[in-house]
Amino acid sequence: MAGTLLDAKVRVPRLRRGLVARPRLSDRMSRGSDSVLTLVSAPAGFGKTTLLTDWVAGLGRDGRAIAWLSLDQRDNDPTVFWTYVVAALRTAVDGIGAGALALLQSPQPPVEAVLSALLNDLHAAPTDVVLVLDDYHHIDTRDIHDGMAFLLEHLPEQVHVVIAGRTDPLLPLGRLRGQGELVEIRVADLRFTPDEAAAYLSETMGLSLTAQEILMLERRTEGWIAALQLAALSMQGREDVAGFVAGFGGDDRYVVDYLAEEVLQRQPESTRLFLLMTSILDRLSGPLCDAVTSQSGGTAQLAALERANLFLVPLDDRRQWYRYHQLFADVLQAHLLDERSGDVPELHRRASLWYQQNDDAAEAIRHAFAAGDLERAAGLIELAIPAMRRTRQEAALRVWQKMLPDDLVHQRPVLTVGLAGALLSGGQLDGVDNRLRIAERWIHRSAVATPSEDPAIEMVVVDRAEFSRLPATIEMYRAALALAEGNTAATVRHAQQAISLAQDEDDLCRAGSAGLMGLAFWGSGDLEAGHRAYSDCVAGLLKAGFVADTLGCAIALADIRVTQGRLRDALRTYEQALSRAAEEGKPVLRGTADMYVGLSELHRERGDLRAARKQLQHAQELGENTGLPQNPYRRRVAMARICEADGDLEGAVTLLNAAERVYVGDFFPAVRPIPALRARVWIRQGNLGEALDWAHHATLSTEDELSYGREFEHLTLARLLLARSTAEHDQGLINDAVRLLERLLTAAEEGLRTGSVIEILVVQALAHQARGDTASALALLRRALTLAEPEHYVRVFADEGAPMTTLLRTAAKRGIAPSYVRRLLSGVATNRPAERGLVEELSARELDILRMLNTDLDGPDIARELVVSLNTVRTHTKHVYAKLGVNNRRAAVRRARELGLLA
Repeated sequence: MAGTLLDAKVRVPRLRRGLVARPRLSDRMSRGSDSVLTLVSAPAGFGKTTLLTDWVAGLGRDGRAIAWLSLDQRDNDPTVFWTYVVAALRTAVDGIGAGALALLQSPQPPVEAVLSALLNDLHAAPTDVVLVLDDYHHIDTRDIHDGMAFLLEHLPEQVHVVIAGRTDPLLPLGRLRGQGELVEIRVADLRFTPDEAAAYLSETMGLSLTAQEILMLERRTEGWIAALQLAALSMQGREDVAGFVAGFGGDDRYVVDYLAEEVLQRQPESTRLFLLMTSILDRLSGPLCDAVTSQSGGTAQLAALERANLFLVPLDDRRQWYRYHQLFADVLQAHLLDERSGDVPELHRRASLWYQQNDDAAEAIRHAFAAGDLERAAGLIELAIPAMRRTRQEAALRVWQKMLPDDLVHQRPVLTVGLAGALLSGGQLDGVDNRLRIAERWIHRSAVATPSEDPAIEMVVVDRAEFSRLPATIEMYRAALALAEGNTAATVRHAQQAISLAQDEDDLCRAGSAGLMGLAFWGSGDLEAGHRAYSDCVAGLLKAGFVADTLGCAIALADIRVTQGRLRDALRTYEQALSRAAEEGKPVLRGTADMYVGLSELHRERGDLRAARKQLQHAQELGENTGLPQNPYRRRVAMARICEADGDLEGAVTLLNAAERVYVGDFFPAVRPIPALRARVWIRQGNLGEALDWAHHATLSTEDELSYGREFEHLTLARLLLARSTAEHDQGLINDAVRLLERLLTAAEEGLRTGSVIEILVVQALAHQARGDTASALALLRRALTLAEPEHYVRVFADEGAPMTTLLRTAAKRGIAPSYVRRLLSGVATNRPAERGLVEELSARELDILRMLNTDLDGPDIARELVVSLNTVRTHTKHVYAKLGVNNRRAAVRRARELGLLA
């Protein structure tokens, strides 16, 4: 059922019979399609949807991809809105927006990350795309307007947006107007001209009117299409048409109401009753109308209404779903309330029952609320909770929660706990503990047969199976609450209690609780305990048949092994996860792309940049729909690290900025924060001012109490101190760095974090080298090499550049790890192309771009080939042009050949 409704919302409405040709408007729409936005804004009844339907039919014949979305009040939730937008776009371009959909399934989807993923796909769209958002006036959520503004600001050239509604949207229309990127069609444009009114009344409605009568109607309605249609319906079958026209006057809403009422009164009683009773429905189908009216023949009745042109709008080509024109629906609903107000709750209850029987919980719940039947709504929500948890629809649960009185919810322990879980998933901690306590009291009373303190209040349970699982579920949520509050001990205690209380078949609760323990141990620095807990989580998920969820666990397990300096084990973790995913066959499991991103990071650290790029390419080819919510940011970070290894520091910063915009932690501890990664690149660039601002913003100092959670940041601070000491010739800064590094080394060794130990030793060696203490520097380097060689580390040394090259050469002369040092020296060596006549040296990434410019590949193809975003390609291309002193692609290739940069 849900799929049918979704399908109807993203289908272009059918063209009506007898449509009046309006080439003046269609031509204006087409001329405006080169702009970012076309706005069609007018009150109800001016033919906005009809105009757009006719226009896009012509576009489709021209080969443009059309994405259509009909909006309603229920789309005011950002997750729902953007899910529908992506669904509409996917009807136009196969596979587009898969990554955005994956992000939208996370508990708190970051809108900018969702839109960035969607925009990347739109940039690569193979054809022009027109996105039509009809009835946008229903949208009043600020976050959605902000997201639309972001989308319009970054819209690719081949994408055009059309917004139609009764009011102007809260978007930066003034700025778009000033930039020439806004086309506006308003009331004055949409009014029927005298010729259009004549064509409509004579040809479409079949009325025999004189030219004078047509002109009088056009003038009195002022071209308002809805009023003309209602007037025409009122005239059908009248003998005194001239008298009707002469007595008809005015163009305000009261006249439209009057005409609509007159049309309604002229219907047979059975039709009139059908119209009134079904006016409670946003969408109509034959079986649904039968259920609401308690009659048969709903399908035939809808077909008859459509043939009579009685304000019924078809929503699909199969003629299964319809809606009433809003003006007509308003009149019908007003008459229903006037004449049969007592029937309204029962009609909504019938609709609710039908939707429940047809597996559309959301509509069943909405009609239960409309019926004022809060008891039924509460029961339906309770039954829907397990499925909504699985499909990450906690946002809807949080909305419904606000519509239910606390007293009603508190009688229902299963509902109370389910809504507490929805609050937790949204990061809303207030009230969670109280809800869990209320549920616990009911469980205790039930266990000991203790009556309620108030005899009038009894416990209500609809889902008995969920009630039996409540004790374990409550403890699991208490563990999650403690984790959110940073209380590791309480997290572990409650998670262990949840595991002990879980029923034999409740593998998911045990797995979830083990995962929470793993997060707590990991975040606190107890990596081995974290790894054990996560391994238990994987085992539980596999037992429950949730193979896809184990891929997310693999990221945590591999990351822990990397921190422990066990690159081979991390590699094995990703490979085993991929093997499990492959065994599941098609479709590709969500999370598979993340495994390739993880493998890319490991290959990069081991110095195999070609393999690293290949793994990222594989992840990108799979599509972001095969990635977890973290994938967009993790992939960009991996790309940035490869750029850094290539010497393309500017490209690395650009990618890290992009990664920050799409960051989703998904409860993982941020042990390598993006701002700290960016600060390290700034240090390599010599941009110490920016790096120093980062350190101040992060409130870091050499005297801080150390923790695993901030180890990466403090190590970055030590790097900054060393760089500043060189730039400012301040020996005191080196001494501060050395003292901080000594403390960091002790903490990392005590925590068995060998990966951290290796990097700390490397930085310590460079610090002592800068002090002129070569003996100490070599001793520290020897320790780092001893730990790193078995796991084949390369980049931890190679990324340090010239100072490390000097130190490694000295180590080679002293016979320290000779074969390993030779390999590392090859990793830090740079091969620069001929640079005769260059304004400025080209970076490694810019040389890659230059070589691609000498092919037939276009921008999107180059981006895919190099595993970067299209914006990154454009940025590098501009830099190449500037450095070569040219302003187009052909000139760049010619100049590069002159300089010997291309064969």
